[in-house]
Amino acid sequence: MTERLSPNAGMNFLRDLQGLTTRIHSTARLDDILTELGQDICAVFSAERVTLYVTSSDGRELIAKIKTGLEGVRELRVPVNDRSIAGFAANHKQLLNLADVYDEAALKKLSPTLQFLQAVDQRTGFRTREMLVAPIVQAGDGVLVGVVQLINSSTGSAFEGERVEGTRMLAETLAVALRQRQQSAFPFIPKHRFDKLINDGLLSPAAFQVAVKEAQKKQRDVELVLQEGYGIATSQIGQALAAFYQVAYEPFAAGQDKPAELLARVKREQALAEQWLPLDELDGVIRIVTPDPEMLRSTLVAQQWFAGRKLDYVVTTRSEFLQMLAAWFGDNVPSMPQLALADDVDLPEEPSAAESAASDNEVVQLANQIIVEAYRLGASDIHIEPYPGRDKTQIRFRRDGNLQAYREIPASYRSPLVTRLKIMCDLDIAERRKPQDGKIKLKKFVPELDIELRVATIPTAGGVEDVVMRILAAGEPLPLEKLALSDSNLVQLKTVISKPYGLFFVCGPTGSGKTTTLHSVLKYLNTPETKIWTAEDPVEITQKGLRQVQVNAKAGLTFASVMRAFLRADPDVIMVGEMRDAETAGTGIEASLTGHLVLATLHTNSAPESVIRLLDMGMDPFNFADALLGILAQRLARRLCKCKEAYEASDADLLQLAREYADELLKTPAWRSDPDGCLRSLQADWRKRYARDGKITLYRPKGCPECANTGYKGRLGLHELLVGSDRVKQLVQERARVAEILAAALEEGMTTLKQDGIEKVLAGLTDLAQVRAVCIK
Repeated sequence: MTERLSPNAGMNFLRDLQGLTTRIHSTARLDDILTELGQDICAVFSAERVTLYVTSSDGRELIAKIKTGLEGVRELRVPVNDRSIAGFAANHKQLLNLADVYDEAALKKLSPTLQFLQAVDQRTGFRTREMLVAPIVQAGDGVLVGVVQLINSSTGSAFEGERVEGTRMLAETLAVALRQRQQSAFPFIPKHRFDKLINDGLLSPAAFQVAVKEAQKKQRDVELVLQEGYGIATSQIGQALAAFYQVAYEPFAAGQDKPAELLARVKREQALAEQWLPLDELDGVIRIVTPDPEMLRSTLVAQQWFAGRKLDYVVTTRSEFLQMLAAWFGDNVPSMPQLALADDVDLPEEPSAAESAASDNEVVQLANQIIVEAYRLGASDIHIEPYPGRDKTQIRFRRDGNLQAYREIPASYRSPLVTRLKIMCDLDIAERRKPQDGKIKLKKFVPELDIELRVATIPTAGGVEDVVMRILAAGEPLPLEKLALSDSNLVQLKTVISKPYGLFFVCGPTGSGKTTTLHSVLKYLNTPETKIWTAEDPVEITQKGLRQVQVNAKAGLTFASVMRAFLRADPDVIMVGEMRDAETAGTGIEASLTGHLVLATLHTNSAPESVIRLLDMGMDPFNFADALLGILAQRLARRLCKCKEAYEASDADLLQLAREYADELLKTPAWRSDPDGCLRSLQADWRKRYARDGKITLYRPKGCPECANTGYKGRLGLHELLVGSDRVKQLVQERARVAEILAAALEEGMTTLKQDGIEKVLAGLTDLAQVRAVCIK
């Protein structure tokens, strides 16, 4: 009997499969995909069980993680060979659809050595019947990532129809998700102090929650509950703490030497209250042992005690810390206060003071995790959006120009998270009524990641504060050829910036890639014979051969003052991060007229409008006109993913594109005199340039796992290059209106932002909706 679904059921299946795909890609950790999504997959495919294998590092085995209740997670390993069904599917990269796994004749047809491993059925009493097994293979290079195995169809017959095709789609989704997590450059980041125990399979999430509730109810230390009730060793807890705090673990050793000199002034009561002890001194570095390194760092107690000395923190368990106290100060040591809970456990509505203090420590790791995950996902901005009352705080990432939800956190973490971010960028944590801004150098908190973030806090309704962080990732400059400039714009740009002196601007809104473009220009100009100075805020991209200065307004190091200093430092090329005032612009014009090439950015909407903006700053029109080489306006539009769907452009589609392309050309005399003829000529030119077999192909977004089913992945630049020709310079001297400058530039062949975008629509790089979104007037 065929399992073909009805049209409605088929639509529901595709909808459920789409939802499953989203859940797979939103699951952060590899282990969670292996252990937590089984029920979801079974529900979508109407299967009784599912097993998800990943390949071992050497590619010889398949590894599955099987949940075993409160005891934790058990590994199941199967060799990649023809002796098991999963191993056969992996070995031959072949989908298997078996009506009865006990049918030995059917198995022998596939391979003489193939057999069903009956041991699990015999041990558990479960009866395996149907099995659908699909290899998980990475697209492109064909690398085996794993195997997905569906067991027992709810119909009682073999999996067929949409279920089989859906399994292929599921395998493609899993290939992307598993590979991304296997290749992640970042180590496992624990969510709370004991998360490593769960990640290592020593404790299940459910068992941990039970342990926490037990500790709350009995007012006992969670560490003791885990040791006594769940068989977790002290050393395993110590390793979990070390992973959470990112420091070394120091176990207690009987007979350990007492650091008498370091302990000379330390009182037992003080050590107990502040929870730290000096351990030893080696090469001028004093090691401090504590159950809570982050708390100790934030209070600065040890730094004040050993002022001027270098300290290194190590972590130990609370029980071992008490043992050290007893060994070094005597046996009568009272118990320490109870420690806090983990962040994945629901906290009481009114947490105790001890719980609140511990939550602050977990927020340290939460803040780091949010930033690291945003960077890993390629986000440009992080938005922390708290709501008043008991509503959760929402966190969103901006990726490829669009905001996407990342996660929600409980209301109890609202203020601690904002406070932690303020501490990271040295802002006033007591000031909650005024906006503040600062910077975070993440390497100080996460050594593996060398990035900088620009942070802004803004008070919002209900007595809460929003935080927005822009990720300023250091990187190498792109070659000019990689900026998606049209051929004509690229030739003109190289001609303009090759002049020995003059002014060249890149303009656009925040986040439009101005700095990236300017550094690409500098890369083109950067030769051993050229002296290049830059003034930036902040320095995002570094290049060998450039002398780069970080602007610091608080110290009096402004763009204008740095520019004046550059003029005395024998420059050939000067790059200014932004010309935001008359003094900086005036100094730039002076530098350009005295034999220097000056590059700068402006926050304006178009190239012609930039001219008027600079004149409004008080620039002398004659000096400015003499200095002007060109202005490049740009925007970033979302790029279509490789899953894009092709369709043939109709005459109506081409006419619509041509009319939008011609909106600004109608300002020129040639188009005003014969608009219909010019439109026909434009369409004929497009057919000549873009048509294949007489047809023009356009593309629209479709959606796939790699683009999170948005249809877009990455961004590309749209450009408008105004060259400082004699006609344009004359209009500048006459203080002409924007419309006059635009008309003159169009007559000389300038392509506007929207026109450049439409050309890229015809080239299949993006679609008209994205061009309209960034070029709307």
